[in-house]
Amino acid sequence: MTLIINGETKDFKDDFTLQNIITNLQIEDKVMAAAVNMNIVKKDDWNSFIPKNDDKIELLQFVGGG
Repeated sequence: MTLIINGETKDFKDDFTLQNIITNLQIEDKVMAAAVNMNIVKKDDWNSFIPKNDDKIELLQFVGGG
């Protein structure tokens, strides 16, 4: 399946969950929130949520400032 993640087009297996995608991108320690097509997906649901082809996913990281 093709997904748009943070504005970049990427291809993944059709049965990948949101958690699989985050792990595959090697950013699991950085992602604090995820939205699919502008809808927040709770972290508790990442292991069961399977995006659809052409979904737009935003993986958000919180950055501290000072």
